[in-house]
Amino acid sequence: MRVLIVDNEIYLAGSIATKLADIGYECDIARNVKEALKDEKYDVVLLSTTLSGQDFYPVIEKHKGSIIILLIAYISNDTVSKPMLAGASDYIQKPFMIEELVRKINHLSEHKNMQNMLVAYQTYIQNALKCYKTQDIDPKKLKFPLLIKTNKTEYADSFVFELTKQTKGSFKYIIAQNLTQTQKELISSECEYIYISEAQNLNQNEIEKLLSLSQRKKLILSSTNFNLNIKTESIEILANESHFSIDEIATIDDYIKHIINMYQDKYPDTELSKRLGISRKSLWEKRKKYEITKKK
Repeated sequence: MRVLIVDNEIYLAGSIATKLADIGYECDIARNVKEALKDEKYDVVLLSTTLSGQDFYPVIEKHKGSIIILLIAYISNDTVSKPMLAGASDYIQKPFMIEELVRKINHLSEHKNMQNMLVAYQTYIQNALKCYKTQDIDPKKLKFPLLIKTNKTEYADSFVFELTKQTKGSFKYIIAQNLTQTQKELISSECEYIYISEAQNLNQNEIEKLLSLSQRKKLILSSTNFNLNIKTESIEILANESHFSIDEIATIDDYIKHIINMYQDKYPDTELSKRLGISRKSLWEKRKKYEITKKK
């Protein structure tokens, strides 16, 4: 991990660099703002707020992608509040133990990694569910526990992700494999929402037992079993179009419809009909049959 120490107290900066180097950090020292603005990237920047006569905000802007820990002599708006609003990550007051500094670095590094992973997961989920649009959701009108009956589990998933996004609520995602494990996860969860997916793996009595355990929790269940007759709020979400994955067997019509929808904006009709093994006239007839409109 590369660390830049920006401090005009050379003895202190050197001492910090030596102690960090002893535990595996690679350290550079900048004695002023100009030296700190060199075009190099660092994982961590230790920035003194007592650089006499120097504006240290350009350092924060330059290294805004790094973990920035302020080295302060005292706490004030100028040494802590304003720099942190500008993008600094945290602060530590001089004098400090090197162990305390390392703890802060490790904590902030883990937090940054978790944020990056969260963004990656959110992007993946949005892309994975983008084909499964549901009706508009009004959280104020929903009553819990709620049973979603759907012919495609991904539609229920999309509904729950959109709901929690709108309400900014946390939720526990549980796949119903057996009653014992499912109720254990239900009882232990402290999240605002609890989503039990694939409830068709449980029988009606088992589902009713889960409902009795939900108490005041906002419980949502999804099931592809439309024959469930449970005394709770329920909605149905049906697929408007046929979406299928590689592990499913689709009909020829479903396959052709899927290919036309997916690729008609990427290939001209001549190429698309050739790849499907049909004539351009047949392609036009398929569009008419499936009510597919080609974008202009």
